[in-house]
Amino acid sequence: MMNALERRSTFALSSIFALRMLGLFMIIPVFAVEGQSYQYATPALIGLAVGVYGLSQAILQIPFSLWADRFSRKPLIVLGLLLFAIGGAIAAMSHTIYGVIIGRAIAGGGAVSAVVMALLADVTREEHRTKAMAVMGMSIGLSFVVAFSIGPWLTGLVGISGLFWVTAIMGILAIFTLFLVPKTTRHHRNFQQGYLRQLKQVLQMPDLNRLHVSIFSLHLLLTAMFIYVPSQLITYANIPLEKHGLVYLPLLLIGVFFSFPSIILAEKYRKMRGIFLMAIVGVILGLIVLTLGATSKYLLLLGLGLFFVAFNVMEALLPSWLSKAAPIQSKATAMGVNASAQFLGAFVGGTLGGQLLMLHNTSIGWSILTVIALVWFVISFGLKQPRYLSSIILRLPEANDQNTAENWTAELLDIHGIEEVVVMAEQKVAYVKLDKKIIDEEGRQRLSQLFGKQHVI
Repeated sequence: MMNALERRSTFALSSIFALRMLGLFMIIPVFAVEGQSYQYATPALIGLAVGVYGLSQAILQIPFSLWADRFSRKPLIVLGLLLFAIGGAIAAMSHTIYGVIIGRAIAGGGAVSAVVMALLADVTREEHRTKAMAVMGMSIGLSFVVAFSIGPWLTGLVGISGLFWVTAIMGILAIFTLFLVPKTTRHHRNFQQGYLRQLKQVLQMPDLNRLHVSIFSLHLLLTAMFIYVPSQLITYANIPLEKHGLVYLPLLLIGVFFSFPSIILAEKYRKMRGIFLMAIVGVILGLIVLTLGATSKYLLLLGLGLFFVAFNVMEALLPSWLSKAAPIQSKATAMGVNASAQFLGAFVGGTLGGQLLMLHNTSIGWSILTVIALVWFVISFGLKQPRYLSSIILRLPEANDQNTAENWTAELLDIHGIEEVVVMAEQKVAYVKLDKKIIDEEGRQRLSQLFGKQHVI
């Protein structure tokens, strides 16, 4: 069970994701129409205003994550949220489409998704990582449903400029939730290397690349589906656009209900690879149902339900697996590459979804998405079971000065099998992450001699 510190940190960092995503998602269902009111607006520029946010995110995730492996993560998150808020304010004050594009590009420049996930990995024990990531995934899904439900209504109250002001305010509010997250200092035995070498190391790891392909494919399919499916819900299920949130919310809850047992199996019984591949199969089955029965109301909802169950499982497993597979000293960098792949997937999915709408043939459209999912499964089949680390919590030495802390962590890291020590000085504790399969009896004895059982919480 997660301790109070982990629960508080998970809530705070999930709230940062939710607030950012809520502001972002509320724009999507209304801007194609409302954007026409801006001076110089054309369909191409309206599309650019929507897409430029994701492009900025994709470009800047890697630089932010490289910095996050060298410097404190919290100040970088604050910088990213300030850019998000400033960009929203610029878009809110703009009267031309060009001003909105500039504002959206600046807002996307706050590319700290990977940094937030890396910080969550720091402040949670290995055994509870997937649960924490699942909560974060649920917060994103919930913000998506809420945004699509209230975005049109809120726009009617405050207009499109007011909606941009709401996104700016949410960015500022997200900064305050960081006060709930403890300040951390990370220690590991690996030497610091150059930026390019660090990035090259991450890009040369086959399993990490398979995970990048997975997040790219998942968000490509998700974005394409949500461009493609609304018109089908209207045409074949007779559900008006303003009530689509009432469809997505129950499906999301069903997905969450089924995803938690899967997460427990993946972590407790070390079946992550099997559950991961089963989730991809779930995506494929959902798309096959949609291919065969998209014109049927009940088959349409069944296919969406299967997709949502698989999506929730994948959203929980992917960041957790990534944090296990990434080198300790390059955790944020690996997550940055992964986040870039996610935003590129959304960009490609949006473009593909628009092209599918032009086909006027639902079966062909869903068949194309099914083929993409099958290719994803083939690529992912080569994944190896991740390494499972364990965590123990130690109280800091009473003499808690910098020299004592450095000597303390150096002695710990000298024990074969201990991979990382994350120190939370204000809470007077540290998470020690170790591989139980590697640590030998001599290491256990040294650990007991150094700290004794009374230091373990």
